[in-house]
Amino acid sequence: MIAQIDPFHAIAISREAHALKAAGRSILHMEFGQPSTGAPAAAIALAHKVLDTDPMGYWESPALKERIARLYADRHNVAVDPEQVLLTCGASPGLVLALTSLFAPGARVATARPGYVAYRNTLKALYLEPVEIACGPAERYQISADALAAIEPAPDGLILASPANPTGTIIPADELAAIARVCADRGIRIISDEIYHGLSFGEPARSMLEFAPNAVIVNSFSKYFSMAGWRLGWIVVPADLIGAARARMGNLFLTPPVLAQQAGLAAFDCTDELEGHVDTYRRNRQLLLDALPALGLASIAPPDGAFYIYADISHLTNDSLAFCQKLLRETGVATAPGIDFDPVDGHRFIRFSFAVSTDRVEDAIARIIPWFQAQPGR
Repeated sequence: MIAQIDPFHAIAISREAHALKAAGRSILHMEFGQPSTGAPAAAIALAHKVLDTDPMGYWESPALKERIARLYADRHNVAVDPEQVLLTCGASPGLVLALTSLFAPGARVATARPGYVAYRNTLKALYLEPVEIACGPAERYQISADALAAIEPAPDGLILASPANPTGTIIPADELAAIARVCADRGIRIISDEIYHGLSFGEPARSMLEFAPNAVIVNSFSKYFSMAGWRLGWIVVPADLIGAARARMGNLFLTPPVLAQQAGLAAFDCTDELEGHVDTYRRNRQLLLDALPALGLASIAPPDGAFYIYADISHLTNDSLAFCQKLLRETGVATAPGIDFDPVDGHRFIRFSFAVSTDRVEDAIARIIPWFQAQPGR
């Protein structure tokens, strides 16, 4: 039987937004977690040089693997052998590599609900069983060690994200340590999606490798490095999985784009420019938080990182998809419906992405405040 997976509704919203823009409408894209900035200037300059001088081909950059390994030593005081680093065509193939290297069809893998839409759908596509753990405001929409310990029977695996999508919440270090202990005691293999690392507005996010050395880490150049279109990511695997993961990468995806690998290495030396983006997200976050009372949105978990606000709109609608479609058509502001992230309660939530320029956030706020205030139930 062919696996049945749900659509990614934000893609449909974005498609309509682009059609409206082509028809002459002014559109503000806040539906995707996609930086509106481009790759760092030095990375782009190097890419131009590579295009002129390198015929490219199938290649995995040893220098980039070594630089990624050094990131874990510098940022997390964790020793990673460069051979544990596999370069991928973004985080999405990295998740496929991790799941297929760890689990056989039928395995049960726990995730938070709400959580990134592709966790649930990728698990289904690979004939794995999602075990979604309901996480509400009391847990700041994050999995806890207690909730994981209470699942019977124990799941085979856990996908963790901190900062999380769609909420931006970060799991504190003591809770990560507790989760690691529960997983070790119950034989649960951990996949930690750390794609939003580097995007924190207070204490930096901690890597699961600090607490669970056998965890598989998924990361990408798409968010902090502002290189979503370059399709470059990586996974870190324990030594016992290197062979299995490399075999899958080689057969399913060959190698990431050579041009992206060269540019990605240069991006590591662009800290000032990249931290400038984080400062922009910090301003955008505060602008949206300040606007929430005027929007009538009181129930959120203030994001610790990433670039999202996930808000309860149950006083306005019971159909978040229709609500987002109406908001787009009447204001030109594209957002993501909560049903992408939570098939049970997401019909009453909306996600704003503030990974855009500050002037666009200000424009969006100016458009949506009167619109929200005019809605029935406000």
